[in-house]
Amino acid sequence: MKIRITVFAFAFCFLISCGKQEKVQIAENQQQEITENTNQDRVVTKDIEYTVDGKNYKSFLAYDGMISGERPVVYILPEWWGITDYAKSRAHQLAELGYIAVVVDMFGDGGFVDTPEKAQQQTKPIYENPDFAKKLFEAAIDHSKTLEEADDSKLTAIGYCFGGAMVLNFAREGEPLKGVVSFHGTLSTGVNATSNAVPMLVLNGEADSFISAEDIQSFKDEMNNAGVDFKFINYPDAVHSFTNPEATEVGKKFGMNVAYNKEADEASWNEMKSFLEEIFK
Repeated sequence: MKIRITVFAFAFCFLISCGKQEKVQIAENQQQEITENTNQDRVVTKDIEYTVDGKNYKSFLAYDGMISGERPVVYILPEWWGITDYAKSRAHQLAELGYIAVVVDMFGDGGFVDTPEKAQQQTKPIYENPDFAKKLFEAAIDHSKTLEEADDSKLTAIGYCFGGAMVLNFAREGEPLKGVVSFHGTLSTGVNATSNAVPMLVLNGEADSFISAEDIQSFKDEMNNAGVDFKFINYPDAVHSFTNPEATEVGKKFGMNVAYNKEADEASWNEMKSFLEEIFK
C-alpha cells in the first residue's frame, strides 16, 4: 500500500519550518501584503527509517509539497562522509526541480563522520562487499517507492565520490534504474559491466589526482566492450570533489587534493538535468 503525502502534512511541515519569508508592501495606504515564499518553503523533508540485518538506517527524503501526482525518484548516494548538509542540499535542489529525492543511508542511523580516517573506516567494508552495498541500496528503494507520489517506473541514482562509485556499480549490475550519474566517482571498483547495464553519465575532474588516465581508459574500454550507453565528460582544471562548496576548506584542513570548482559544478549539474530529462521522457 502506498503512503499518502497529504496537503495537510505539507501545511504542517510548512508551519514548523524555518524557511524564510519576505513581505512586500504594495502601497503605504493599502492594507494588502503579498507574502513571497522561497522555493525552500515548498520542499517537505522527512526521514525514512528501516532496518537491514538488524541495523537501523535512516535515509533522507525531500519533495515539493505543492506538486500533485506521480513523479520520478532520484536516489542520491553521498560522499564518504555520510548524510551531510551538503547531501541534503542536493536533495532540496532536486525536489525544487520536481523530483522526489532520497539521500541513501549507507552507514546507519543517517549520520555522518568528520575525518578522513573515520570515513575510510566506514566505506571500506562497503567497497569490499558490493553485494551488501546493493542490498542497502535496494532497501532504500523498497522503503521509498511506496510513496503514492513516487513513479516506481522512473527511478535513477546520482552519486558523489564514494557515492559515484556506488551508482556506477549499480548501473553495471543492471539495477532497475533508467540511468545513473556519477560526480567525481571512483571508476575502477572491481565490479564489471554486464550486458544489461543501464545508461551512465560520468562527470569527472580532469585534474583529479585520484583518477588516473589509465583508470579512465580502462573504464571506457569496459563500457564499450559491454555495449553500455555512456557519456564521459572531463572538466578542465577541476580536481576531486569539485561540486562541493566546502571541499576547498576540507582539503586545506586535512591536506587532501580536493577543491570546489564553481564552473565545473554548474556545468556538471546542467549536464545531469539534461540527462534526467532525457531518460524520463
